[in-house]
Amino acid sequence: MKLLLDAHALLWWFTDDTRLPATARQAIADERNEIFVSAASAWEIATKQRIGKLEEVPEAARRFAELVEADGFLHLPISHLHALRAGGYPSSHRDPFDRVLAAQSELDSLVLLTCDPAFADFPCQTFW
Repeated sequence: MKLLLDAHALLWWFTDDTRLPATARQAIADERNEIFVSAASAWEIATKQRIGKLEEVPEAARRFAELVEADGFLHLPISHLHALRAGGYPSSHRDPFDRVLAAQSELDSLVLLTCDPAFADFPCQTFW
């Protein structure tokens, strides 16, 4: 399976947070799965740290690449195709990070690992 981690799933994985359920942990840890991390998650984490919303993981933005690569995850850049699809969704959901993740999941045939119910408004497959 090819999984795309939502930012909260990534952060909970990094911090071994109990909010990440066993099924999600198993999917991330399964070496048969390819795990992708979007540039949108880096952007979201940096933004939330800047405004003081991620005090529990103070090093997440500065060490983002190192943490992603240490777990063998793959960086997923944002292309113009992702941006156009994200901007063109008819959904009223306004979160730009979620819109990009939905577009990447849809266009790149990735299963989005998330607990966010907002993704039900997008044509992407989710797991959790």
